[in-house]
Amino acid sequence: MLLADLLDTAHLELRLRYEAPGGLQRPVGRVVTTDLLEPGGYLAGSELVLTELAWRRSPDDSETFVRSIAERGVSTLVTGTVLFGPAPEDLVEACRRHGVTLIEVPPGVAFIDVTDHLTSVDAAESGSRLSAGLVRQRELLGSMAAGRSLPEIVARVAREIGHDCRVLTPTGRFVVVGDHELGQPAVDGIVHEFLSATVLPAVVRTGDETHSLFAVGSGLGHRPTGWMLVVDGDHHEWPREHVDAVGDLGAIVALDRTRHDERLRAVRPIAADVLALVEAGAPTPEVASRLRQAGADPEAALVVLAADLGAIAGDDAAGLVEDVALTIGTPVVAADREGRVVALLPDAPDLVRRVRAAAARLAAGLSRDERLAVGVSGATGVTALSGALDEARFAVRAARAGGGQVSVVGSEEVTSHVLLLAAVPDDVRRAYALRVLGTLVEHDVRSGTDLVETLRTFLGCSGSWTRTADALHLHVNTVRYRVQRVQELIGRDLARFDDRVDVYLALESL
Repeated sequence: MLLADLLDTAHLELRLRYEAPGGLQRPVGRVVTTDLLEPGGYLAGSELVLTELAWRRSPDDSETFVRSIAERGVSTLVTGTVLFGPAPEDLVEACRRHGVTLIEVPPGVAFIDVTDHLTSVDAAESGSRLSAGLVRQRELLGSMAAGRSLPEIVARVAREIGHDCRVLTPTGRFVVVGDHELGQPAVDGIVHEFLSATVLPAVVRTGDETHSLFAVGSGLGHRPTGWMLVVDGDHHEWPREHVDAVGDLGAIVALDRTRHDERLRAVRPIAADVLALVEAGAPTPEVASRLRQAGADPEAALVVLAADLGAIAGDDAAGLVEDVALTIGTPVVAADREGRVVALLPDAPDLVRRVRAAAARLAAGLSRDERLAVGVSGATGVTALSGALDEARFAVRAARAGGGQVSVVGSEEVTSHVLLLAAVPDDVRRAYALRVLGTLVEHDVRSGTDLVETLRTFLGCSGSWTRTADALHLHVNTVRYRVQRVQELIGRDLARFDDRVDVYLALESL
Protein backbone atom coordinates (compact mmCIF):
# COMPACT_ATOMS: atom_id res chain seq x y z
CA MET A 1 0.00 0.00 0.00
CA LEU A 2 1.39 3.41 -0.99
CA LEU A 3 1.17 6.43 1.28
CA ALA A 4 -0.97 8.14 -1.38
CA ASP A 5 -3.54 5.34 -1.04
CA LEU A 6 -3.69 5.86 2.71
CA LEU A 7 -4.17 9.60 2.25
CA ASP A 8 -7.01 8.95 -0.21
CA THR A 9 -8.92 6.77 2.28
CA ALA A 10 -12.13 8.81 2.66
CA HIS A 11 -13.29 7.78 6.13
CA LEU A 12 -9.94 8.65 7.72
CA GLU A 13 -9.99 12.26 6.41
CA LEU A 14 -6.22 12.58 6.75
CA ARG A 15 -4.65 15.95 6.01
CA LEU A 16 -1.29 16.37 4.25
CA ARG A 17 0.76 19.09 5.98
CA TYR A 18 4.05 18.51 4.10
CA GLU A 19 5.12 16.08 1.37
CA ALA A 20 8.80 15.22 1.05
CA PRO A 21 9.89 14.77 -2.60
CA GLY A 22 8.26 11.55 -3.83
CA GLY A 23 6.94 10.88 -0.33
CA LEU A 24 3.42 9.82 -1.32
CA GLN A 25 4.78 7.13 -3.64
CA ARG A 26 6.58 5.34 -0.83
CA PRO A 27 5.09 2.10 0.53
CA VAL A 28 3.62 2.25 4.03
CA GLY A 29 5.93 0.40 6.40
CA ARG A 30 5.41 -1.00 9.88
CA VAL A 31 3.34 1.30 12.11
CA VAL A 32 4.89 2.51 15.39
CA THR A 33 3.18 4.77 17.94
CA THR A 34 5.48 6.76 20.23
CA ASP A 35 5.62 9.87 22.38
CA LEU A 36 9.32 9.65 23.25
CA LEU A 37 11.34 12.75 22.44
CA GLU A 38 14.11 10.72 20.77
CA PRO A 39 12.61 7.40 19.63
CA GLY A 40 15.27 6.67 16.99
CA GLY A 41 16.97 3.99 19.06
CA TYR A 42 13.77 1.92 18.98
CA LEU A 43 13.21 2.14 15.22
CA ALA A 44 14.58 -0.10 12.49
CA GLY A 45 13.88 2.26 9.59
CA SER A 46 11.07 2.82 7.06
CA GLU A 47 8.33 2.79 9.76
CA LEU A 48 5.26 5.02 9.70
CA VAL A 49 5.46 6.86 13.04
CA LEU A 50 2.31 8.01 14.85
CA THR A 51 2.58 10.52 17.70
CA GLU A 52 0.24 12.71 19.78
CA LEU A 53 3.04 15.28 20.33
CA ALA A 54 3.17 14.70 24.10
CA TRP A 55 6.97 14.99 23.85
CA ARG A 56 6.86 18.64 22.68
CA ARG A 57 7.65 21.22 25.35
CA SER A 58 9.30 23.87 23.13
CA PRO A 59 9.89 24.54 19.42
CA ASP A 60 13.40 23.04 19.72
CA ASP A 61 11.85 19.70 20.61
CA SER A 62 10.42 19.42 17.08
CA GLU A 63 13.93 19.45 15.59
CA THR A 64 15.14 16.87 18.13
CA PHE A 65 12.21 14.50 17.47
CA VAL A 66 12.25 14.71 13.66
CA ARG A 67 16.04 14.40 13.44
CA SER A 68 15.90 11.29 15.64
CA ILE A 69 13.40 9.46 13.40
CA ALA A 70 14.90 10.72 10.10
CA GLU A 71 18.35 9.43 11.01
CA ARG A 72 16.80 5.95 11.34
CA GLY A 73 15.30 6.11 7.84
CA VAL A 74 11.74 7.05 8.79
CA SER A 75 10.10 8.99 5.96
CA THR A 76 6.52 9.51 7.24
CA LEU A 77 5.19 11.09 10.44
CA VAL A 78 1.49 11.07 11.38
CA THR A 79 0.34 13.37 14.19
CA GLY A 80 -2.85 13.40 16.22
CA THR A 81 -4.84 16.53 17.08
CA VAL A 82 -6.98 15.39 20.00
CA LEU A 83 -4.64 16.24 22.88
CA PHE A 84 -2.51 19.14 21.65
CA GLY A 85 -4.22 20.40 18.51
CA PRO A 86 -2.78 20.72 14.98
CA ALA A 87 0.94 20.20 14.34
CA PRO A 88 2.79 23.48 15.01
CA GLU A 89 4.72 25.23 12.23
CA ASP A 90 8.06 24.43 13.87
CA LEU A 91 7.27 20.72 13.40
CA VAL A 92 6.35 21.31 9.76
CA GLU A 93 9.66 23.13 9.21
CA ALA A 94 11.63 20.34 10.92
CA CYS A 95 9.97 17.78 8.63
CA ARG A 96 10.85 19.93 5.62
CA ARG A 97 14.50 20.16 6.71
CA HIS A 98 14.82 16.39 7.17
CA GLY A 99 12.68 15.23 4.24
CA VAL A 100 9.94 13.61 6.33
CA THR A 101 6.35 13.64 5.02
CA LEU A 102 3.92 15.01 7.64
CA ILE A 103 0.26 13.90 7.82
CA GLU A 104 -2.33 15.01 10.36
CA VAL A 105 -5.21 12.96 11.80
CA PRO A 106 -8.42 15.01 12.37
CA PRO A 107 -9.96 15.28 15.87
CA GLY A 108 -12.77 12.83 15.09
CA VAL A 109 -10.43 9.99 14.09
CA ALA A 110 -8.43 7.88 16.55
CA PHE A 111 -5.04 6.31 15.88
CA ILE A 112 -6.67 2.89 16.26
CA ASP A 113 -8.84 3.68 13.22
CA VAL A 114 -5.69 4.29 11.15
CA THR A 115 -3.94 1.14 12.39
CA ASP A 116 -7.06 -1.01 11.93
CA HIS A 117 -7.38 0.16 8.34
CA LEU A 118 -3.70 -0.55 7.62
CA THR A 119 -3.98 -3.99 9.24
CA SER A 120 -6.98 -4.98 7.12
CA VAL A 121 -5.33 -3.75 3.91
CA ASP A 122 -2.08 -5.53 4.79
CA ALA A 123 -3.93 -8.80 5.47
CA ALA A 124 -5.60 -8.64 2.06
CA GLU A 125 -2.34 -7.76 0.34
CA SER A 126 -0.48 -10.52 2.20
CA GLY A 127 -2.86 -13.15 0.87
CA SER A 128 -2.43 -11.83 -2.63
CA ARG A 129 1.35 -11.71 -2.26
CA LEU A 130 1.46 -15.25 -0.91
CA SER A 131 -0.47 -16.54 -3.89
CA ALA A 132 1.72 -14.59 -6.33
CA GLY A 133 4.85 -15.76 -4.51
CA LEU A 134 3.89 -19.43 -4.84
CA VAL A 135 3.30 -18.97 -8.56
CA ARG A 136 6.66 -17.17 -8.94
CA GLN A 137 8.55 -19.84 -7.02
CA ARG A 138 7.07 -22.60 -9.19
CA GLU A 139 7.99 -20.68 -12.32
CA LEU A 140 11.56 -20.04 -11.17
CA LEU A 141 12.07 -23.65 -10.11
CA GLY A 142 10.61 -24.73 -13.43
CA SER A 143 13.07 -22.50 -15.26
CA MET A 144 15.97 -24.03 -13.33
CA ALA A 145 14.69 -27.57 -13.98
CA ALA A 146 14.40 -26.72 -17.69
CA GLY A 147 18.10 -25.90 -17.79
CA ARG A 148 17.95 -22.11 -17.59
CA SER A 149 21.20 -20.67 -16.27
CA LEU A 150 21.37 -18.61 -13.11
CA PRO A 151 22.13 -15.37 -15.08
CA GLU A 152 18.97 -15.96 -17.15
CA ILE A 153 16.83 -16.45 -14.04
CA VAL A 154 18.33 -13.39 -12.33
CA ALA A 155 17.71 -11.30 -15.46
CA ARG A 156 14.07 -12.41 -15.52
CA VAL A 157 13.45 -11.22 -11.95
CA ALA A 158 15.35 -7.98 -12.64
CA ARG A 159 12.98 -7.22 -15.51
CA GLU A 160 9.98 -8.04 -13.33
CA ILE A 161 10.93 -5.61 -10.54
CA GLY A 162 12.66 -3.00 -12.69
CA HIS A 163 15.95 -3.12 -10.77
CA ASP A 164 19.24 -4.60 -12.00
CA CYS A 165 20.29 -7.66 -9.95
CA ARG A 166 23.71 -9.20 -9.43
CA VAL A 167 25.16 -12.07 -7.45
CA LEU A 168 28.48 -11.32 -5.80
CA THR A 169 30.86 -13.06 -3.37
CA PRO A 170 32.83 -11.34 -0.58
CA THR A 171 36.05 -11.45 -2.61
CA GLY A 172 34.37 -9.23 -5.22
CA ARG A 173 33.84 -12.10 -7.66
CA PHE A 174 30.73 -11.81 -9.84
CA VAL A 175 28.68 -14.99 -10.06
CA VAL A 176 26.10 -13.01 -12.05
CA VAL A 177 27.26 -9.70 -13.54
CA GLY A 178 23.88 -8.11 -14.29
CA ASP A 179 23.48 -5.53 -17.04
CA HIS A 180 27.00 -4.18 -16.49
CA GLU A 181 29.96 -4.72 -14.18
CA LEU A 182 30.40 -2.36 -11.27
CA GLY A 183 33.64 -0.44 -10.81
CA GLN A 184 36.11 -1.67 -8.22
CA PRO A 185 35.46 1.19 -5.74
CA ALA A 186 31.75 0.31 -5.82
CA VAL A 187 32.55 -3.39 -5.33
CA ASP A 188 34.79 -2.55 -2.38
CA GLY A 189 32.03 -0.51 -0.74
CA ILE A 190 29.39 -3.18 -1.33
CA VAL A 191 31.53 -6.00 0.06
CA HIS A 192 32.54 -3.98 3.12
CA GLU A 193 28.91 -3.16 3.93
CA PHE A 194 27.82 -6.78 3.41
CA LEU A 195 30.52 -8.10 5.74
CA SER A 196 30.17 -5.45 8.44
CA ALA A 197 26.41 -4.77 8.47
CA THR A 198 24.72 -5.72 11.73
CA VAL A 199 21.48 -6.65 9.96
CA LEU A 200 20.74 -7.77 6.40
CA PRO A 201 19.26 -6.68 4.05
CA ALA A 202 21.33 -3.50 4.14
CA VAL A 203 21.53 -0.44 1.92
CA VAL A 204 24.83 1.00 0.65
CA ARG A 205 25.50 4.08 -1.46
CA THR A 206 28.49 4.02 -3.81
CA GLY A 207 28.97 7.27 -5.66
CA ASP A 208 25.67 8.17 -7.28
CA GLU A 209 24.25 4.65 -7.01
CA THR A 210 22.26 2.96 -4.25
CA HIS A 211 22.23 -0.82 -3.78
CA SER A 212 20.30 -3.17 -1.49
CA LEU A 213 22.26 -6.18 -0.20
CA PHE A 214 20.52 -9.46 0.60
CA ALA A 215 22.18 -12.57 2.03
CA VAL A 216 21.81 -15.69 -0.07
CA GLY A 217 20.36 -18.38 2.19
CA SER A 218 19.73 -17.78 5.89
CA GLY A 219 22.59 -15.29 6.27
CA LEU A 220 23.53 -16.94 9.60
CA GLY A 221 26.64 -18.74 8.35
CA HIS A 222 30.22 -17.51 8.13
CA ARG A 223 29.60 -14.31 6.20
CA PRO A 224 33.03 -14.12 4.43
CA THR A 225 32.16 -17.41 2.69
CA GLY A 226 28.59 -16.38 1.80
CA TRP A 227 27.05 -15.03 -1.39
CA MET A 228 25.01 -11.87 -1.70
CA LEU A 229 22.27 -10.53 -3.95
CA VAL A 230 23.04 -6.95 -4.96
CA VAL A 231 19.96 -5.14 -6.27
CA ASP A 232 19.95 -1.56 -7.51
CA GLY A 233 17.86 0.83 -5.40
CA ASP A 234 16.75 1.15 -1.78
CA HIS A 235 14.50 -1.76 -0.80
CA HIS A 236 12.75 0.44 1.78
CA GLU A 237 11.14 2.31 -1.12
CA TRP A 238 9.96 -0.74 -3.07
CA PRO A 239 6.46 -2.20 -3.13
CA ARG A 240 6.20 -5.27 -0.93
CA GLU A 241 5.79 -7.58 -3.95
CA HIS A 242 9.18 -6.51 -5.28
CA VAL A 243 10.85 -7.32 -1.95
CA ASP A 244 9.08 -10.69 -2.04
CA ALA A 245 10.34 -11.31 -5.58
CA VAL A 246 13.93 -10.69 -4.46
CA GLY A 247 13.39 -13.09 -1.56
CA ASP A 248 12.18 -15.77 -3.97
CA LEU A 249 15.19 -15.13 -6.20
CA GLY A 250 17.46 -15.48 -3.16
CA ALA A 251 16.07 -18.96 -2.54
CA ILE A 252 16.86 -19.96 -6.15
CA VAL A 253 20.39 -18.52 -5.89
CA ALA A 254 20.88 -20.45 -2.64
CA LEU A 255 19.87 -23.64 -4.44
CA ASP A 256 22.36 -22.91 -7.22
CA ARG A 257 25.01 -22.20 -4.57
CA THR A 258 24.33 -25.59 -3.00
CA ARG A 259 24.81 -27.32 -6.37
CA HIS A 260 28.02 -25.33 -6.91
CA ASP A 261 29.38 -26.38 -3.48
CA GLU A 262 28.47 -30.02 -4.11
CA ARG A 263 30.44 -30.00 -7.37
CA LEU A 264 33.49 -28.58 -5.60
CA ARG A 265 33.09 -31.01 -2.71
CA ALA A 266 33.00 -33.95 -5.14
CA VAL A 267 36.36 -32.90 -6.59
CA ARG A 268 38.11 -32.42 -3.25
CA PRO A 269 39.15 -36.08 -2.75
CA ILE A 270 40.84 -35.97 -6.14
CA ALA A 271 42.44 -32.63 -5.23
CA ALA A 272 43.72 -34.20 -2.00
CA ASP A 273 45.28 -37.01 -4.05
CA VAL A 274 46.97 -34.45 -6.32
CA LEU A 275 48.48 -32.60 -3.37
CA ALA A 276 49.60 -35.84 -1.69
CA LEU A 277 51.35 -36.92 -4.90
CA VAL A 278 53.09 -33.54 -5.19
CA GLU A 279 54.22 -33.69 -1.55
CA ALA A 280 55.50 -37.24 -2.04
CA GLY A 281 57.45 -36.33 -5.18
CA ALA A 282 55.45 -38.75 -7.35
CA PRO A 283 56.33 -39.19 -11.04
CA THR A 284 55.16 -36.36 -13.29
CA PRO A 285 52.80 -38.49 -15.45
CA GLU A 286 50.93 -39.65 -12.35
CA VAL A 287 50.54 -36.08 -11.05
CA ALA A 288 49.46 -34.84 -14.49
CA SER A 289 46.82 -37.56 -14.76
CA ARG A 290 45.24 -36.70 -11.41
CA LEU A 291 45.39 -32.99 -12.21
CA ARG A 292 43.41 -33.61 -15.37
CA GLN A 293 40.82 -35.62 -13.40
CA ALA A 294 40.51 -32.68 -10.98
CA GLY A 295 39.68 -30.35 -13.85
CA ALA A 296 43.07 -28.64 -14.28
CA ASP A 297 45.18 -28.45 -17.43
CA PRO A 298 48.55 -30.09 -16.69
CA GLU A 299 50.01 -28.54 -19.85
CA ALA A 300 49.38 -24.97 -18.60
CA ALA A 301 51.62 -22.92 -16.33
CA LEU A 302 50.45 -23.35 -12.75
CA VAL A 303 50.76 -21.30 -9.56
CA VAL A 304 50.57 -22.66 -6.02
CA LEU A 305 48.69 -20.64 -3.41
CA ALA A 306 49.06 -21.65 0.25
CA ALA A 307 46.89 -20.13 2.97
CA ASP A 308 47.05 -20.11 6.76
CA LEU A 309 43.60 -19.17 8.11
CA GLY A 310 44.08 -19.20 11.87
CA ALA A 311 40.79 -20.10 13.59
CA ILE A 312 38.94 -20.68 10.30
CA ALA A 313 38.80 -24.38 9.52
CA GLY A 314 37.00 -27.12 7.60
CA ASP A 315 34.60 -26.24 4.79
CA ASP A 316 34.76 -22.55 5.68
CA ALA A 317 38.53 -22.51 5.17
CA ALA A 318 38.38 -24.44 1.91
CA GLY A 319 35.47 -22.35 0.64
CA LEU A 320 37.21 -19.08 1.43
CA VAL A 321 40.41 -20.09 -0.39
CA GLU A 322 38.39 -21.39 -3.33
CA ASP A 323 36.62 -18.06 -3.61
CA VAL A 324 39.92 -16.15 -3.60
CA ALA A 325 41.38 -18.53 -6.19
CA LEU A 326 38.26 -18.38 -8.39
CA THR A 327 38.94 -14.68 -8.97
CA ILE A 328 41.87 -15.94 -11.06
CA GLY A 329 40.67 -19.24 -12.55
CA THR A 330 39.33 -22.70 -11.69
CA PRO A 331 41.47 -24.07 -8.83
CA VAL A 332 42.31 -27.45 -7.37
CA VAL A 333 41.99 -27.03 -3.59
CA ALA A 334 42.99 -29.33 -0.73
CA ALA A 335 44.51 -29.26 2.77
CA ASP A 336 48.21 -30.13 3.01
CA ARG A 337 49.88 -32.24 5.70
CA GLU A 338 50.54 -29.13 7.83
CA GLY A 339 46.85 -28.14 7.88
CA ARG A 340 47.16 -25.25 5.43
CA VAL A 341 44.76 -24.92 2.52
CA VAL A 342 46.55 -25.14 -0.82
CA ALA A 343 45.20 -24.18 -4.24
CA LEU A 344 46.74 -25.03 -7.60
CA LEU A 345 45.50 -22.55 -10.18
CA PRO A 346 46.36 -21.41 -13.70
CA ASP A 347 48.83 -18.55 -14.07
CA ALA A 348 47.34 -15.19 -15.02
CA PRO A 349 48.58 -11.62 -15.56
CA ASP A 350 49.05 -9.56 -12.39
CA LEU A 351 48.08 -12.57 -10.32
CA VAL A 352 49.53 -11.57 -6.93
CA ARG A 353 47.92 -8.11 -7.05
CA ARG A 354 44.54 -9.64 -7.92
CA VAL A 355 44.81 -12.21 -5.12
CA ARG A 356 45.80 -9.46 -2.69
CA ALA A 357 42.78 -7.34 -3.69
CA ALA A 358 40.39 -10.29 -3.32
CA ALA A 359 41.81 -11.30 0.06
CA ALA A 360 41.84 -7.73 1.40
CA ARG A 361 38.09 -7.41 0.89
CA LEU A 362 37.52 -10.22 3.39
CA ALA A 363 39.13 -8.35 6.29
CA ALA A 364 35.89 -6.58 7.29
CA GLY A 365 34.22 -9.94 7.97
CA LEU A 366 36.98 -11.62 10.01
CA SER A 367 36.72 -11.83 13.78
CA ARG A 368 39.61 -10.96 16.06
CA ASP A 369 40.95 -14.53 16.19
CA GLU A 370 40.57 -15.10 12.44
CA ARG A 371 43.27 -14.14 9.97
CA LEU A 372 44.27 -14.86 6.41
CA ALA A 373 47.93 -15.23 5.48
CA VAL A 374 48.53 -16.20 1.86
CA GLY A 375 51.72 -17.17 0.05
CA VAL A 376 51.89 -17.35 -3.74
CA SER A 377 54.56 -19.18 -5.72
CA GLY A 378 55.91 -18.24 -9.10
CA ALA A 379 54.47 -19.90 -12.21
CA THR A 380 55.80 -23.34 -13.07
CA GLY A 381 55.02 -26.50 -15.01
CA VAL A 382 53.76 -29.75 -13.56
CA THR A 383 57.34 -31.08 -13.41
CA ALA A 384 58.31 -28.52 -10.75
CA LEU A 385 55.14 -28.37 -8.63
CA SER A 386 56.93 -29.71 -5.56
CA GLY A 387 59.34 -26.78 -5.58
CA ALA A 388 56.49 -24.35 -6.18
CA LEU A 389 54.66 -25.81 -3.17
CA ASP A 390 57.73 -25.22 -0.98
CA GLU A 391 57.97 -21.71 -2.38
CA ALA A 392 54.34 -20.96 -1.52
CA ARG A 393 54.75 -22.38 2.00
CA PHE A 394 57.82 -20.22 2.46
CA ALA A 395 55.86 -17.16 1.30
CA VAL A 396 52.94 -17.88 3.63
CA ARG A 397 55.30 -18.01 6.58
CA ALA A 398 56.62 -14.62 5.49
CA ALA A 399 53.02 -13.38 5.30
CA ARG A 400 52.43 -14.53 8.86
CA ALA A 401 55.67 -12.96 10.07
CA GLY A 402 54.72 -9.69 8.41
CA GLY A 403 51.65 -9.34 10.65
CA GLY A 404 48.25 -7.94 9.79
CA GLN A 405 44.89 -9.71 9.74
CA VAL A 406 45.10 -10.21 5.98
CA SER A 407 48.51 -10.54 4.33
CA VAL A 408 49.49 -11.79 0.88
CA VAL A 409 53.12 -12.36 -0.10
CA GLY A 410 54.40 -13.42 -3.52
CA SER A 411 57.59 -15.43 -3.80
CA GLU A 412 59.44 -12.52 -5.39
CA GLU A 413 58.66 -10.34 -2.34
CA VAL A 414 60.31 -12.61 0.21
CA THR A 415 63.55 -10.75 0.82
CA SER A 416 65.69 -9.29 3.61
CA HIS A 417 64.87 -10.11 7.25
CA VAL A 418 61.40 -11.40 6.27
CA LEU A 419 63.09 -14.21 4.35
CA LEU A 420 65.24 -15.00 7.39
CA LEU A 421 62.31 -15.05 9.83
CA ALA A 422 60.11 -17.12 7.54
CA ALA A 423 62.77 -19.82 7.45
CA VAL A 424 62.87 -20.07 11.24
CA PRO A 425 60.35 -22.40 12.96
CA ASP A 426 57.59 -20.61 14.84
CA ASP A 427 58.56 -21.94 18.26
CA VAL A 428 62.16 -20.82 17.75
CA ARG A 429 61.06 -17.32 16.74
CA ARG A 430 58.79 -17.02 19.75
CA ALA A 431 61.53 -18.23 22.12
CA TYR A 432 63.95 -15.71 20.64
CA ALA A 433 61.47 -12.85 20.95
CA LEU A 434 60.71 -13.66 24.58
CA ARG A 435 64.40 -14.03 25.44
CA VAL A 436 65.15 -10.55 24.12
CA LEU A 437 61.89 -8.74 25.02
CA GLY A 438 60.25 -10.96 27.64
CA THR A 439 60.92 -8.59 30.57
CA LEU A 440 59.52 -5.66 28.55
CA VAL A 441 56.36 -7.53 27.59
CA GLU A 442 55.82 -8.65 31.18
CA HIS A 443 56.28 -5.07 32.42
CA ASP A 444 53.66 -3.77 29.99
CA VAL A 445 51.18 -6.43 31.08
CA ARG A 446 51.87 -5.91 34.78
CA SER A 447 51.94 -2.10 34.75
CA GLY A 448 49.49 -1.32 31.96
CA THR A 449 52.18 0.61 30.05
CA ASP A 450 52.86 0.53 26.32
CA LEU A 451 56.65 0.48 26.15
CA VAL A 452 56.69 -2.18 23.40
CA GLU A 453 54.85 0.21 21.10
CA THR A 454 57.22 3.03 22.06
CA LEU A 455 60.16 0.81 21.18
CA ARG A 456 58.59 -0.23 17.86
CA THR A 457 57.92 3.40 16.92
CA PHE A 458 61.43 4.51 17.99
CA LEU A 459 63.11 1.90 15.78
CA GLY A 460 60.65 2.62 12.95
CA CYS A 461 61.73 6.27 13.12
CA SER A 462 65.41 5.22 12.85
CA GLY A 463 66.09 6.30 16.44
CA SER A 464 64.96 9.89 15.90
CA TRP A 465 63.70 11.40 19.17
CA THR A 466 61.77 14.17 17.43
CA ARG A 467 60.05 11.95 14.86
CA THR A 468 59.15 9.42 17.55
CA ALA A 469 57.65 12.15 19.73
CA ASP A 470 55.61 13.45 16.79
CA ALA A 471 54.39 9.95 15.90
CA LEU A 472 53.34 9.21 19.50
CA HIS A 473 52.10 12.76 20.23
CA LEU A 474 54.45 12.99 23.21
CA HIS A 475 57.07 15.45 24.46
CA VAL A 476 60.64 14.58 23.45
CA ASN A 477 61.68 14.26 27.09
CA THR A 478 58.90 11.71 27.66
CA VAL A 479 60.21 9.66 24.73
CA ARG A 480 63.75 9.83 26.12
CA TYR A 481 62.53 8.62 29.51
CA ARG A 482 60.55 5.75 27.99
CA VAL A 483 63.41 4.56 25.77
CA GLN A 484 65.79 4.71 28.73
CA ARG A 485 63.33 2.57 30.70
CA VAL A 486 63.12 0.08 27.80
CA GLN A 487 66.92 -0.25 27.75
CA GLU A 488 67.00 -0.88 31.48
CA LEU A 489 64.35 -3.60 31.24
CA ILE A 490 65.87 -5.50 28.29
CA GLY A 491 69.52 -4.88 29.18
CA ARG A 492 70.36 -3.56 25.72
CA ASP A 493 71.94 -0.36 24.44
CA LEU A 494 69.92 0.89 21.48
CA ALA A 495 72.78 3.14 20.41
CA ARG A 496 74.71 -0.03 19.50
CA PHE A 497 73.96 -1.34 16.01
CA ASP A 498 74.06 -5.04 16.93
CA ASP A 499 71.72 -4.54 19.91
CA ARG A 500 69.35 -2.55 17.73
CA VAL A 501 69.28 -5.34 15.11
CA ASP A 502 68.62 -7.98 17.78
CA VAL A 503 65.76 -5.98 19.25
CA TYR A 504 64.25 -5.22 15.84
CA LEU A 505 64.23 -8.90 14.85
CA ALA A 506 62.71 -9.80 18.21
CA LEU A 507 59.92 -7.26 17.66
CA GLU A 508 59.22 -8.73 14.23
CA SER A 509 59.04 -12.20 15.82
CA LEU A 510 56.48 -11.30 18.50
